[in-house]
Amino acid sequence: MINVLMIEDDLELAEILSEYLEKFDMKVKIVDDPYMGLSTLNIERFDLIILDLTLPGIDGLEVCKEIRKEHDIPIIISSARHDLTDKVTALDNGADDYLPKPYNPRELLARIKSLLRRHNKITTNKLDEIIKENDLVLDEKSMSIKFKGKELSLTNAEYGILSYLMKKNGGVVSREELIYNVDAISEETTNKSIDVIIGRIRTKLGEDSKNPKYIHSVRGVGYKFKQ
Repeated sequence: MINVLMIEDDLELAEILSEYLEKFDMKVKIVDDPYMGLSTLNIERFDLIILDLTLPGIDGLEVCKEIRKEHDIPIIISSARHDLTDKVTALDNGADDYLPKPYNPRELLARIKSLLRRHNKITTNKLDEIIKENDLVLDEKSMSIKFKGKELSLTNAEYGILSYLMKKNGGVVSREELIYNVDAISEETTNKSIDVIIGRIRTKLGEDSKNPKYIHSVRGVGYKFKQ
């Protein structure tokens, strides 16, 4: 997994970018305060920084300079400021790339991939392995789940269970937790009924219950999702 620190005070934009990048196995930490961003760098490890220039308290150009004093980490400037002077100053202060807003998240992904290759943080083959869209992609806004690029045909209960497991990615979820947290399931639903729904989901994913790729049984407890 690639760890990204995003220092951005436009939280709506940050969430959009974060949701997109997380589809490609990137973990994005969003910080809207530049001083907190600098502190975070001293206690957590990141592979890359996405930095806005217009920030509260301290200009992003100064933040870039401060980061470069202490850290050898790729920095992408993401800014609505299109002035050539800002771009030149950012690059002089240690930024590796400058991406003017607005832009398509796909371009940001391409810049990240190129930058990590240039910095030799990850080998080309390993990077291609990591930065790829997951087989299963959840879109909560449209209440849909795509499997290898195609939308799955799911009942409300199937969508509720699969989306819950996906959001708990890697975490063990009991049958009782599913019953009480999935809106499409009645509290009177039995554990056996949960198993039946899981079986239907596995069938739609083409899974073998004895050797599953995505939904794994945890004996005596419930299930966990992993991809």
